[in-house]
Amino acid sequence: SPGMRDFVIRLQPENFEEIIALIAMYRPGPLNSGMADAYINRKKGREKLVYPHAHLEEILKETYGVILYQEQVMQIAQRIGGFTRGQSDALRKAMGKKIREKMAEMKELYLKGAQELGYDPKFAASLYDDMAAFAEYGFNKSHSAAYAMVVYQTAYLKANFTADYMRAVLDSERNNTDSLVPYIRESRDLGLTVLGPDINSSELRFSLEDEKTI
Repeated sequence: SPGMRDFVIRLQPENFEEIIALIAMYRPGPLNSGMADAYINRKKGREKLVYPHAHLEEILKETYGVILYQEQVMQIAQRIGGFTRGQSDALRKAMGKKIREKMAEMKELYLKGAQELGYDPKFAASLYDDMAAFAEYGFNKSHSAAYAMVVYQTAYLKANFTADYMRAVLDSERNNTDSLVPYIRESRDLGLTVLGPDINSSELRFSLEDEKTI
């Protein structure tokens, strides 16, 4: 989409991890909350990279200090609150589904664990509240990674096997005229020729006439 294209240009991903982050951020929550802007500005050096605590650098380094993934919330809960993996997953679920009672219960457990590990109670409470607010925008990194792999593969095919790729895209939408129009326009913008139906030469599905003609 035009919006995603603009976002890619703003972010300018340089590695696979940043494609994963891009997909996780291209949603109303991160875009409207300033999370995406903070990520981009820190990546480009326009904003100082800061971490809530030095002990969280290892967890948040890949996202420039921004809590972006649900998995990061789980890791923070383990590192600061002393949660087990099971407890951190229960916290993720409670935050994701906004179960207030469960979140309050988990907060008490988290603050107790943080105190036992020697963290300042005010810092621990503030961090928990930040994670709770983040839950509205958080995304599962494993899901984003799966989408990112498809994005990477299709981008490679489009760049290196353009005619074959666009033929497949057109064919996948052959029964949807409204979707075909923008894809035909895209094909022509890429320097391809899309021929109209011809009773003497057309096949049942979209096919290639040559390297530049569909």
